[in-house]
Amino acid sequence: MSQQNQANQANQRTAHIDRRAFVKQLIAACPDALVITGLGSATYDVYAAGDRPENFYLWGAMGGAAAVGLGLALAQPKRTVLVITGDGEQLMGIGALATIGAQKPANLNIIVIDNGHFGETGMQRSHTSLGTDLAAVARGCGIGKVVTVNTLEQLPSLAADINTRSGALLAQVFVQADELPRALPTRDGVYTKNRFREALGFGPV
Repeated sequence: MSQQNQANQANQRTAHIDRRAFVKQLIAACPDALVITGLGSATYDVYAAGDRPENFYLWGAMGGAAAVGLGLALAQPKRTVLVITGDGEQLMGIGALATIGAQKPANLNIIVIDNGHFGETGMQRSHTSLGTDLAAVARGCGIGKVVTVNTLEQLPSLAADINTRSGALLAQVFVQADELPRALPTRDGVYTKNRFREALGFGPV
């Protein structure tokens, strides 16, 4: 990484976005979206914003959120798909970004809630606070719309881009590295799956 990029990332790390406020406002601004969550804090954030049948919580599939979102976006091209995940989870599934860049689903949006830490294992610093530029990786993978978000004031513009479904998008959202109380959705995978299928108009299996 160049010295300029390191300086830019250091400046982004000064962002003080409240992750819970951001996620709640984003989902409210995209009310028809199908939401896939990465494990850990992203799941807690989405559940804290308000449980809904259109939420599919991934409890333990670290690295799988973007890939699941891609499959859903391809299967449901008329629906907006939001993948809300953390920097550590997305780093684990970084190869999915290349497939998303190749497939270019117009309705898929990857929202990386980046606190620069692995929250589930003790708040160790993650790669994004040690030089990895996820936005640059996404651009290199061919994802057409890549944005970094440092303030809540950017949210309306981001939501407008998401709701137009005009191209695959990745947003890297720099948030405070806080350990917030966990808001825990059900761990019943069969229930979550069947509820989500029903929201899509399908029966249980």
